Amino acid sequence: MNDALIFPPDVDMVSDHACLLTFSNTICNEVADVIAAVSSALCDSLGVVDLVPSYTTLLVVFNTDHFDRFNILKHIHDISTAIDLEKLSQQAQNEVEIPVYYGSEVGPDLEGIATHCGLSTDEVIQLHCATRYRAYAIGFSPGFAFLGNVPEAIRMPRKTTPRLKVPQGSVAIAEQQTAVYPSVSPGGWQILGRTPVSLVDWESDSLALIQVGDTVRFKPMSREDFLAQGGLLDGV
Repeated sequence: MNDALIFPPDVDMVSDHACLLTFSNTICNEVADVIAAVSSALCDSLGVVDLVPSYTTLLVVFNTDHFDRFNILKHIHDISTAIDLEKLSQQAQNEVEIPVYYGSEVGPDLEGIATHCGLSTDEVIQLHCATRYRAYAIGFSPGFAFLGNVPEAIRMPRKTTPRLKVPQGSVAIAEQQTAVYPSVSPGGWQILGRTPVSLVDWESDSLALIQVGDTVRFKPMSREDFLAQGGLLDGV
């Protein structure tokens, strides 16, 4: 077992109807696997209203008509200890491939990232695409998946002055994270390019293309293919 893993997790009551499960202080795939497994086991529990997984924690919102403070703690402990940690690493993960046009029209920060990191733009693109990312959390806006970990060679801090309008489909990085903006919104991440793929399907049961626990790969695409698949060059 990973020494960084806290299992069963530490549980803190954050309100009369919610508690926060802490599994580690370290971000890694094994911790993410355990959080995904506990979240999956709890989602079918009568009385559990909502689950919000993050990098190292899981927020559990419950119905106080079904659970009191003591019952929810016992339920979480029972669910957690029933999970076979040895089998988690053997489970297949869903992989999502995101095509990206890394062009100057849609990647206004690409040149700056390359200069800051002492690399060419092609090297930045190659490093961004060579990594298999893990979806650690969903938040900020529907379908916005926080993906890690970005290679150290191309890590960049957030912009000091966020943009008021980041176009839908923008692919960006911020420190060790990368993400795709699923809709037009303000944002301070460094934009590398853009995908024509929609990250949110309002007609589907899952809503978002990327789910917590999925792996994500980015694949370069040409300007022609980007436009042919409905990509737009405006907005930056």
